[in-house]
Amino acid sequence: MGATNIATNSSSQWLFPLSALHNTPSRATSSIPLEKELYDRSRGVEFLYRLGVSLVLPSSAMYTAATWFHRFYMRYSMEDYHRQDVAASCIFLATKTEECGRKLRDVAKVVCSKVSHIDVTKIPDDSKEVEECQTSILLTEEVLLEGLCFDFVVDSPQADLVDLFEACPNDPQIEDCAWSIANDSYRTPLCILYSPKVIAAACYILAERAIEGPHSSSLDARIASPAPSASLPTPPSHKSQPSGTSRRAIEFFSFNEMELANVADALSILLEYYGAQDLQGSCQFLASVASIPPPHSSAHREKLYKPFAHVAATATQPVNSSTPEYVISQGGTPSHGGSSTPGKLPSSGWKPVMESTI
Repeated sequence: MGATNIATNSSSQWLFPLSALHNTPSRATSSIPLEKELYDRSRGVEFLYRLGVSLVLPSSAMYTAATWFHRFYMRYSMEDYHRQDVAASCIFLATKTEECGRKLRDVAKVVCSKVSHIDVTKIPDDSKEVEECQTSILLTEEVLLEGLCFDFVVDSPQADLVDLFEACPNDPQIEDCAWSIANDSYRTPLCILYSPKVIAAACYILAERAIEGPHSSSLDARIASPAPSASLPTPPSHKSQPSGTSRRAIEFFSFNEMELANVADALSILLEYYGAQDLQGSCQFLASVASIPPPHSSAHREKLYKPFAHVAATATQPVNSSTPEYVISQGGTPSHGGSSTPGKLPSSGWKPVMESTI
């Protein structure tokens, strides 16, 4: 099927209003429920991350590929192009644009390995499956290029986080947590809804609140404009926060009122995503993040996510515990080599989503 054009302004064609998620091609032409589309987007990005890690790609290539993945499905239906085919093509294209070239055959072998659960070293270069996978990647890449309008430029929230870390040094655990949340954000459609600095601020603010604990400033206080202390006295029974401690990101990026509203929505979507995981048996920290109250300003918005266990139960293809897709309910995002998610330098910080291995 042809591409469905939702955005027309070339200068902002890749940032969509939240309402656009209710009118994607998957919904408009295929009648796929929103919760199922969001679930499959998350599964697709998880698969994409696993490919990238196995191919030893730089994090920037995986962020770029994940962004293209979400952009693609704003113009094509998930019914017409399977998430794994699109994820593989996004990774292969990113190896070229990010100057970390990998042979098509090597990408195809890794894809076959992930799908069949066979060690990549045991897959012959000239196998029928590898040949078919190479053909699929190239055919899907042609559609991907059309869908992207050959616009390969992607800015990531991680770049803004680096600037924030350098300008406002903080607890390394908070920085590590913010980085991991930013990685997780690609499992949601945030990258096609808000600017990188808005996403970066939301990740940082959520990390601060998660690490500082339930007795620290609320999310509302951290994104309020003006700062609560500027107009309200501190109750005698409460310890006042040091000036600027809980508002580093807001002050660093100098957000206007509209951007603050976007930060609130981004925080709400991240919390919905974490809350949609199957928290039974997951790490305690993930459960504590999911329990953080969202900003009041986003309370009127209809929730995007439903519990993934419920979505998986109603899907035509049940989630198997041995597949990459299963890990979205299993705990956190490692920030070190050998994981299935791009990360920053190793640290002793948190791990919000524990990825299983294949």
